[in-house]
Amino acid sequence: MVRRLVLGCGRAGETVVGVVSTWGGTLRAVVSEASRLEGLDGVSEVIHGEPTDPETYPDAADVVLVLGEDADRNLAAARQARESFPEALIIACDGRRGSGGRPALADVADHVVDPQELVVEHLLGAATGEGAERVCRLLSVLRDVDGRLAVVMHDNPDPDAIASAIALAHVARTVGVDADACYFGDISHQENRALVNLLDLDLRNLESPDRIAEYAGVALVDHSRPGVNDGLDPSAEVDVVIDHHPPRAPVEARYVDLRSDVGATSTLLAEYLDRLGMTPDRVVATALLYGIRIDTRDFTRETVDSDFEAAAFLLPHTDESVLDRVEEPSMSPDVLATLSAAIRNRRVRGDVLTTGVGQIRDRDALAQAADRLLDMEGVSIVVVHGFMNGTVYISGRARGTDVDLGEVLRDALGSIGSAGGHADMAGAQIPLGILGAVEEASTESLASIVDDVIAGRLFEVLENPPSAPRRDPAAADIALEFPLDE
Repeated sequence: MVRRLVLGCGRAGETVVGVVSTWGGTLRAVVSEASRLEGLDGVSEVIHGEPTDPETYPDAADVVLVLGEDADRNLAAARQARESFPEALIIACDGRRGSGGRPALADVADHVVDPQELVVEHLLGAATGEGAERVCRLLSVLRDVDGRLAVVMHDNPDPDAIASAIALAHVARTVGVDADACYFGDISHQENRALVNLLDLDLRNLESPDRIAEYAGVALVDHSRPGVNDGLDPSAEVDVVIDHHPPRAPVEARYVDLRSDVGATSTLLAEYLDRLGMTPDRVVATALLYGIRIDTRDFTRETVDSDFEAAAFLLPHTDESVLDRVEEPSMSPDVLATLSAAIRNRRVRGDVLTTGVGQIRDRDALAQAADRLLDMEGVSIVVVHGFMNGTVYISGRARGTDVDLGEVLRDALGSIGSAGGHADMAGAQIPLGILGAVEEASTESLASIVDDVIAGRLFEVLENPPSAPRRDPAAADIALEFPLDE
């Protein structure tokens, strides 16, 4: 077991310790001031004292990291560390203040680096490149969060959002920032519930926008703007955004990572863990791999090299038995009822099937019904819709067709609601009141009105449908800024 000792800890040092704390072994730190290292999972002990005082040192150390910001104090600490632990590997920052210089420090330490080199080159394993710069900027923003961080998923989160949230919360904790994976709405899809239950995930339902006031910082995953498919106030300040959906409006945050050339946001989080040298635990690895598999349809939909590389990185650390159990959950009565209504009320014109299921209790049931109906012989496009809480929800699926379903829904329904998605998976939301004077209508007649409006608009657009583009990994996905289809 490697015994590591940190002497002094400036701002860059906190980032370094966050990385090193994931490497196993023991890690102790001697700091002269209050530090964010307390509570960091991988830190065995934080001692408040003088880094140059050997009385504060443990009995033995294999590696000593001198990470203070004062050059003179770093030199003194390195000299004392060499005397106390003559066989130890000593890595020291030359510091930003004081008269001490590299030549004197180099006589004592095995390696002398500046803070940026220590983070990027020596400990993150990447001397140059955009990926290393992303990691450094993300960790810098996370370290500046003075309190607890809310990592917010989109409403009714899917596996990609759930996995991304718990992974980013884990990264935040490595730099001493407490973080919660948060969501609004419900986790109603039985596979999503199974994932949460089997991995015993600690997620927080915020329930109301006021709860966000409890947090000092906000991060968004798998969507990019507050108030768009989440319960946040649209004016809420955001610290971090990580998403694989291209936005349809400017995204404002202190750190933004929007990459639509990957199949899942989980791919991006796996890349961060890899670059940070972190070995993901069973829970994080299993969730991330499942998130990638779901968003890429088991690597058959809009998949690029990065998705396969992320899966290869995660696979050795996953719990395959959990994945097997997640994929075979029991089907709830609400889902069965929705599927039954979808089959009973279907309209088929050519290879296009539309169906309205009326009032629903579980919006995820629409997507599951669409998936099942797409298996019907002779059907290549399915659109299922239902309404609840004053909103009509639409879920669409396509297979084996040149039609871009996301553009079809946008053309047909975008003028009366929010619509769009991918070429083969899309969705929409429409305020129920916009469809006319429906307040006095019975549930049965209301379902008929909704069905007529949606089916009529869809079939009108499908008479001359937009074509799906060829997939270009370097090009942006055609997708919504929030995943209505999930």
